[in-house]
Amino acid sequence: MPKAKAKHHIRTIIVSGLSGSGKTTTIHALEDMNFYCVDNLPVVLMDQVLSLCERASVNQLAVVIDVREGAFLQEYAQSLSRIRQNGYVIETLFLTCRDEVLIRRFKETRRRHPLQEEGSVKNGIQREREALGGIRESATHIIDTSDHTVHTLRQLVQQSFQVAPVGPFKVRLVSFGFKHGIPLEADFVFDVRFLPNPYFDESLRPLSGLNPKVRDYLEAQADTQPLLDHLTNLLIFSIPRAEQEGKAQLTIAVGCTGGHHRSVMVVEALSQRLKNAPGIQVQHRDVERNGGNQRG
Repeated sequence: MPKAKAKHHIRTIIVSGLSGSGKTTTIHALEDMNFYCVDNLPVVLMDQVLSLCERASVNQLAVVIDVREGAFLQEYAQSLSRIRQNGYVIETLFLTCRDEVLIRRFKETRRRHPLQEEGSVKNGIQREREALGGIRESATHIIDTSDHTVHTLRQLVQQSFQVAPVGPFKVRLVSFGFKHGIPLEADFVFDVRFLPNPYFDESLRPLSGLNPKVRDYLEAQADTQPLLDHLTNLLIFSIPRAEQEGKAQLTIAVGCTGGHHRSVMVVEALSQRLKNAPGIQVQHRDVERNGGNQRG
């Protein structure tokens, strides 16, 4: 039998995604975590860069590979397979975003989409989604940046990559409002809009699901405890199987109308019930529409 390749100890992250989705913010966040970062590297040169990093005792590398690769993009899967066969562990972060948000960002910056050609920005975005489909499918991490500011995206990236490359499996619990869009990175989406809405109680309206008064109000409703029991049992069953499948992270999204009361309370309750699950992180995406409130 051929001798197995020895594993290398350079932590390597490939950053990819749609133009305008936040790759520059992401690479700056990784630089601040002492990653050696290379932007727009032809994937066929990855072997040489990894070899040079070993010679220079660089132990953390982040490389941006995206649609600017042009024809080299066709060699992505083959190059990545070869690198892994040579003993390197590669993580892939793919940044996505809703079309209308990307279009707005391009309008605000007055930049031209790299695949726009003579068509509209939307046509360019569609071509880019198709071109990067293979990278997205093989990504170990996917972040939807539609509802993130520069600051919250930076925080999420640093939180996601602050551990070892094959470190603890993470479970993210995210509350959100359906009127602001479903988190595209979610593995599970649960709709809790059938619970009575504290918004219609004038004394509770200005409060959030983090407030004990809102929590007590919802806990007193007939459907709340059965809902939490069912969700807890499903997640206790699903979480270890997602980890066994090789996922680095499982994202569970709970939504109500505005993401301010019911979904927040349910996520907080689930975080307590699942406190023994690996790497629990909680994000209340829409509790404050100026960027959200995150803890983990």
